Formats: sequence, C-alpha cells, structure tokens
Amino acid sequence: MIRSELLQELHKDNPDLRADEIEQVVDIFFDEIAQRLAEGGRVELRGFGAFSTRDREARSGRNPRTGETVDVPSKRVPYFKAGKEIRERLNK
Repeated sequence: MIRSELLQELHKDNPDLRADEIEQVVDIFFDEIAQRLAEGGRVELRGFGAFSTRDREARSGRNPRTGETVDVPSKRVPYFKAGKEIRERLNK
C-alpha cells in the first residue's frame, strides 16, 4: 500500500472528513514518529509493533562502479519490530 491508497482508505472510512484533513492527520502521525526517532526515542503501537533506531558502526565499503574502497561513517538507522498480534495474523 502506498500513501495515496492509505489516504483513500481513510477517506472511505471517514466520509465526514475532508481529504485535506485526512492528509493532515497522516502527516502529523508520520512526523511525530520521525521526530521521536530523531530524538533517540522509541514509538510503540500496541498490536502492531515498535519503531526504534539502531547504531551502525563505521566500516569500509566498495564503490560498485570503480571498485574503489570508501569509508562509510557510523550512523543511526530506523528499526521496526513487529508486535505479537501482527506476527500471528501473518502466520495464520
């Protein structure tokens, strides 16, 4: 599902809301998750899963075009762990 499909489904379930209101709610939802992760926090949605970040250490990589070795700096990456309920639904 892509973002526009999500907006359409939400509009079907909430016909009393205008399309721009639904889009604003979705924007706020995703912005809040991103902001919390940027602050180093964690977001847990019961029954769905938890978003957090993990640290990746610096390493040596390779440029696929030239084969040249490049240094890849350390960084934080987003991580998602599915909740028990969603795992059970996937494995019915």
